[in-house]
Amino acid sequence: MTTSQKIIFHSARFIAAIILGQTLYFKFTGAEESVYIFTTLGMEPWGRYASAVVELIAALLLLVPSLVWLGALISLNVISGAILSHLIFLGVEVMGDYGVLFGLACVVLIASVYLVYVERKSIPILKHYFH
Repeated sequence: MTTSQKIIFHSARFIAAIILGQTLYFKFTGAEESVYIFTTLGMEPWGRYASAVVELIAALLLLVPSLVWLGALISLNVISGAILSHLIFLGVEVMGDYGVLFGLACVVLIASVYLVYVERKSIPILKHYFH
């Protein structure tokens, strides 16, 4: 990897991990927005807690160099669910947030797709197809 590619790669890792990590406080403490979202989805409170645990695992794995691929795959899955929930049930704007939550989810999605692509040779089930 060139220096620029390394900067982009590590930036994507840390940006996704930070965004996933910062939502944990709101989910674990039962912030009004989180409770509203998961109530609307019919998953309050256990869906909120489960989501937070999965996002915590993804964020931590994104910080471990040898497991970035796994963190990115988990992140890609959880954030895809979040984006679909926004598009189908919640709307882009939730409780007057001007679409910030949706926008952050899109940033995590883009970072995760990029990281999965870059790390594709490290993914056990896929590495046999890339040489």
